[in-house]
Amino acid sequence: MRKLLVINPNTSASVSSLLQSHVQAASGLHVQVRTVTARFGAPYISDEASYAVAAHATLDAWAAALIGPDGAPLEAPDAVLIGCFGDPGLLALRESSPVPVTGLAEAAFIEAARHGRFAIVTGGERWGPMLERLAQSLGHAPLLAGIHTVAPTGAQLAADPVAARALLSQACRDAVRQLGAQTVILGGAGLAGMAASIQPGLGVPIIDSVLAGAHWALRSHAPPPRRRTPGFDVPWEHLSPELTALGIQHS
Repeated sequence: MRKLLVINPNTSASVSSLLQSHVQAASGLHVQVRTVTARFGAPYISDEASYAVAAHATLDAWAAALIGPDGAPLEAPDAVLIGCFGDPGLLALRESSPVPVTGLAEAAFIEAARHGRFAIVTGGERWGPMLERLAQSLGHAPLLAGIHTVAPTGAQLAADPVAARALLSQACRDAVRQLGAQTVILGGAGLAGMAASIQPGLGVPIIDSVLAGAHWALRSHAPPPRRRTPGFDVPWEHLSPELTALGIQHS
């Protein structure tokens, strides 16, 4: 049985539960999904500061997930999925992991790009420039038609699904009409499962970032990892014991 580790970079247990449910359903019975939650940071990532802390929290959660309750190393997963549409810590974790790593945003970008120019619809106004920067860094900016953010954060949208669907449906229609998008990404862990109800009548494909992440993470043609064992190439000071143990040790 293949193993997929999902990391929720925020501290919200409800988001972790949503990720576990949707990723496991998308992965099928032949995959064992394990979702872990950040041990520190923000309940929901919504600005630059919480995003920066989430990158650290992602690495910390990954390091902790490699150790069992008795302190012994656990069997490594076959892939790692960062369960945040924004992928905090993606490149750092990819550099440090012996297995393939992706995030909800990168996976959704890859899937959307197959259809041509794509737009992003997500919650939280501050995510616009952050996602634009991420798309640029991952090489997807040429096909990004635009980003349409709605005022409520992902957490607020998840708390009222009925109102969220109405708001997000209109945002998706606006993205197609105003931006000329050939597909729309509905981005956000808290929005998992909503794309299916918005798809009818939209006229272009809509991509659920959580499902895209689950599908990408376990593809056999994922880029090969850069190392054979988990670790970092620098010594750490004053970090968690799990992170410190994976750093270069002083002789």
